[in-house]
Amino acid sequence: MTDERIDRVWELMESVRLCMLSTWDGHRIHSRPMGAFLRRDESAIYFFTDVRAHKDDEICRFPEVGLAFADPDSQKYVSVSGTARISADRRKINEFWSAGAKVWWGGPDNPNLRLLTVTPESAEYWDAPGTVIGAFKVAFALATGTTLDPGEHKSIVRP
Repeated sequence: MTDERIDRVWELMESVRLCMLSTWDGHRIHSRPMGAFLRRDESAIYFFTDVRAHKDDEICRFPEVGLAFADPDSQKYVSVSGTARISADRRKINEFWSAGAKVWWGGPDNPNLRLLTVTPESAEYWDAPGTVIGAFKVAFALATGTTLDPGEHKSIVRP
């Protein structure tokens, strides 16, 4: 596995920052949108969560999660599988605190506020040309009867 592919995964996630977090409750998969705080140097993706949320219970029972980052306008996608944990790490919560979080929890000391940490174990990314270039490629493929080059698709698994 090359560092270049790993770098690209982190770059793509950073450019999107919003993702769908998928958890398992033992019967069904549940997905919901979440805003990500990425820390490559820690090999971690952080999210604010609420202790009263069902996802927290699901993660405590089944810590394997999926993250799906997507930017359809630029044809960039990342899928991450990893292990999640819930904590009340106030130092980290304060590090990520923003005005947007204030709307949900009032302040970083809200007793219901938790930090969800995902440690990535594998990832896949699709990095295709943007929509303008993509539109030209589609038109060219249609005009010439050739197939479309879908762009770069790579898989990365942690050893």
